[in-house]
Amino acid sequence: MQTTTARNAVLATFAVSGFAFASWASRIPTIRAQLDLTPGELGRTLLVGALGSVLALPFAGRVITAVGAARTVMIGVVTVAVGLVGLGLAVDVLGDVAVTAAAIFVVAVGISLWDVSMNHEGAAVEQRLGRTVMPIFHAFFSGGTVVGALLAAALVRLDVPVIAHLSAAGVVALAVGLWVPRRFLARGLEMGEADATEERPGSAWLEPRTLVIGLVVLVAALTEGTANDWIALAVTEGHQQPEEVGVLAFATFLAAMTAGRLLGVRLLDRYGRVPVLRVLFVLAIVGSLLVVLGNTATAFAGVVLWGIGASLGFPTGMSAAADDPARAAARLSVVSTIGYLAFIVGPPLLGMIGDHTGVLRSLLVVGLLALPALIAVPAVRERGPRGR
Repeated sequence: MQTTTARNAVLATFAVSGFAFASWASRIPTIRAQLDLTPGELGRTLLVGALGSVLALPFAGRVITAVGAARTVMIGVVTVAVGLVGLGLAVDVLGDVAVTAAAIFVVAVGISLWDVSMNHEGAAVEQRLGRTVMPIFHAFFSGGTVVGALLAAALVRLDVPVIAHLSAAGVVALAVGLWVPRRFLARGLEMGEADATEERPGSAWLEPRTLVIGLVVLVAALTEGTANDWIALAVTEGHQQPEEVGVLAFATFLAAMTAGRLLGVRLLDRYGRVPVLRVLFVLAIVGSLLVVLGNTATAFAGVVLWGIGASLGFPTGMSAAADDPARAAARLSVVSTIGYLAFIVGPPLLGMIGDHTGVLRSLLVVGLLALPALIAVPAVRERGPRGR
């Protein structure tokens, strides 16, 4: 019963996390327009948020060990809510790029703590259930992003100010995120808390398999994050569509990714992690090419393929990192940190390329950067009979 309750709590935590993320990510075109940013300037502004993530992630495992996953989620939720309100003020009231970047930094720190702790709890629940459920948790995250993006599209259409939108999103995050984690597993049932103090600090960074899993997650995060940050702008500028069509493309990507995560559980259990991820990375490459090279109609087909292709890399990497419950917190922290490097590399890289080629053409880099994952994928192979 406790495991079922914890599973439902994790599902809700992932969903509201996705909602909070999409609430601000879907307003990136509005933020760019109101602050009059070039693609390069926008990339550098998003880079500040990425730095916040990377600075927070290495400490997330220690915070979980010290206070538990539930309290770490709550700390992250409060931080995100404060950052969302600050972001709305920075854009609508102050019109200041530096304050906007600082607010995104705060949001990113909160999301990082929230992210690692809910993945840690999800991996603990998955271990206790004895079957693959991590992609379902991430599907609820994607479902939350779909709701957040569709709501954002409606609010953009109605000319609702950024500050009103993001403040309301912060209230929703607080209302759910401070209550639901109380239903997580009791601390004695979580993974790695007792054992983590016995390991040499930072030892997970010396494990080759953990580092290669991190590479797979890095590419998966880059494939997913590029779409999150740039696909709406690529459709509005590259395909010359209204802003609400760009937000709809973003919502379509998120819906496809959600479907991939819900349906992917059976594929992973039947065929294994390695062959499934190889096929999906190829789909992501093909989808990104259709977005760039096709017309608006084929671009939306490409968005669907891209979303499906990006669906399982991140959650499967999290499951692989947590295969050993005793080392789960440390390894999840390492893999998450490496994965979030995508948010350091991605925004400035795409921004610099976009300054010269336009945002749409800059997305060609996704296919190129996805190729290393096809080589590194065997690192996520299951431990046990299937992985032998």
